Amino acid sequence: MELDTITGKILTAAFKVHSALGPGLLESSYQACLKYELQKAGLFVETEKALPLIYEEVKLDCGYRIDILVENQVIVELKTVDHFTDVHIAQVLTYLKFSNKKIGLLLNFNTKSLKNGIKRIIL
Repeated sequence: MELDTITGKILTAAFKVHSALGPGLLESSYQACLKYELQKAGLFVETEKALPLIYEEVKLDCGYRIDILVENQVIVELKTVDHFTDVHIAQVLTYLKFSNKKIGLLLNFNTKSLKNGIKRIIL
């Protein structure tokens, strides 16, 4: 499946979840509902996917976890913050680098309108 198709389905599902729940909940609530919507749309979804740090010949299981990995291609990092910071963007870039993925979506559900809480990140 093409990346644009996958990201389109992710955003459609995210808008549906945000419209139904609104802002102000815990990140885990949005994660569970988004996973449900994505699976309902026929996508393969993994949550809290472990991401090791590999440095030369050393593999460290540092406890990094991808919030949602869709179709083993798109990383979705969820936030419930006032606004994105450089650290949030750096986190997604790091996950993309460590996992050899090309695209990530940073979604902030703590916004009045979800369209103001979307950042597409390409490595």
